[in-house]
Amino acid sequence: MALNNGVPATGTGLIVSFGEMLIDFVPTVSGVSLAEAPGFLKAPGGAPANVAIAVARLGGKAAFVGKLGDDEFGHMLAGILKENGVRADGITFDQGARTALAFVTLRADGEREFMFYRNPSADMLLKPEELNLELIRSAKVFHYGSISLIVEPCRSAHLKAMEVAKEAGCLLSYDPNLRLPLWPSPEEARKQILSIWEKADLIKVSDVELEFLTGSDKIDDESALSLWHPNLKLLLVTLGEHGSRYYTENFKGSVDAFHVNTVDTTGAGDSFVGALLSKIVDDQSILEDEPRLREVLKYANACGAITTTQKGAIPALPKEEDALKLIKGA
Repeated sequence: MALNNGVPATGTGLIVSFGEMLIDFVPTVSGVSLAEAPGFLKAPGGAPANVAIAVARLGGKAAFVGKLGDDEFGHMLAGILKENGVRADGITFDQGARTALAFVTLRADGEREFMFYRNPSADMLLKPEELNLELIRSAKVFHYGSISLIVEPCRSAHLKAMEVAKEAGCLLSYDPNLRLPLWPSPEEARKQILSIWEKADLIKVSDVELEFLTGSDKIDDESALSLWHPNLKLLLVTLGEHGSRYYTENFKGSVDAFHVNTVDTTGAGDSFVGALLSKIVDDQSILEDEPRLREVLKYANACGAITTTQKGAIPALPKEEDALKLIKGA
C-alpha cells in the first residue's frame, strides 16, 4: 500500500532496539572546549534509544532493551521512552551503577568532542539472564549497535539477544555507530565491530565508519562492497549532505540528500535508520524492489535532514507529515 508521493505505508510490526541510552550534556555555547563551556544542557541520547523513538514518532511500533541506573537520570530516560510511545518492558535498572553520561561539545571547526562517564555505567552491566526474551522474540526487526560489545557482561547479553532474535526469524539491523573514545584501541574496535558483521541482514555505516572499517580513504562502490557478506540483504552508506548509497545483491545506487539549514547533526543517522525500519518492518520485499526501496530511502533521507535542523537528537526527530512535506516541497 503506497502513501503520499509513493512512500510505502508504515508497518505495525514491532521493532526492538538494543543497547545504550545515556544523557549527553551539551554546552550552552557552541564552538568552545568542554573546559571553557559556561554551562550544559541535558539531552537524552544513545543511538539505539534514538532509533526506537524515531520509529515511534513516525507511527511505528518500537521497544527498547537495555539497562539504566536506578537513579534520577535512569528513571528520567525510561520516562522519555514511555512519553514517546516506546515500550519500556525491556529495561532493567541497576542498583549499584549510574546511568551513563557524556559531555559533548561542538568545537569551532564543527567536529564533536566527547568525554564519557562510564566507570562502569549501568548499560555495561546488562546480563544475559536479565534480557526480556519474550519481547525480543515478538519483534519483526531487531536493531543494535556496537557499543554494547565493548565489555562484559553486556557483550554476552548482546550476543544472546541477537541469537534469540535470529532464531525467532527477526530481521537483524546493525549500525556500528563508532565511538572510538570508548574502545581500548582502534584495532580492538575494528575487530569487535566486524566480529558480528556476518550475522546482520541490514547494515548501515556512515562515510567515516566506511573509511575506518576498510582502512581506505576512498568512499566508493568498491570500498563499500568490500564490506558485503553473503547473508546481507541491504548495505547502506550515509554521506551526510551528499545523501546515501545503497547496495543489494542485484542492484546499487544513490539517493540525494535534502538541503536544509543544519544546526546539529546529532541523531540524523538514527532518524534515517528508524525511518527505513518503520517502512520495511511489515514488507521486507521492499529490499528487493529498487523503485520502492528508493522511495523509502528518500523518506529516510528526509527524516535525517529534518533531525539536523534543531539542537539535540530526540527533540528534533520528525513526525511522518514533516518528512512528507519536505519531500513534496523538494
